[in-house]
Amino acid sequence: MARYAVAASGQARGGDGARQPAGDAHAWLPGTNQTLCGVPLARAGLRRFPHVPWEYRSSDVLTDADDVRHLCERCLAGTRPRGARGRGWVRVSPRP
Repeated sequence: MARYAVAASGQARGGDGARQPAGDAHAWLPGTNQTLCGVPLARAGLRRFPHVPWEYRSSDVLTDADDVRHLCERCLAGTRPRGARGRGWVRVSPRP
């Protein structure tokens, strides 16, 4: 399983003084030049945070106290295990 890190549109300082992601957050695989959803890091102006693992879930709720304001839906979907995604369609009435 790949270990994704965070790429974000901004940065903030954590309680220990370390850089933390802020703004829009995307999943990023260190060593590549784009996010999981295909956004190029340099053209979009995203900052890399290789020390911050992507541990977000689709059930996470972001509040005003969080520095991260938005999680990329495509990156969230791409990091879920294939079995958890389910089948996208179901054939209701197959032809004979």
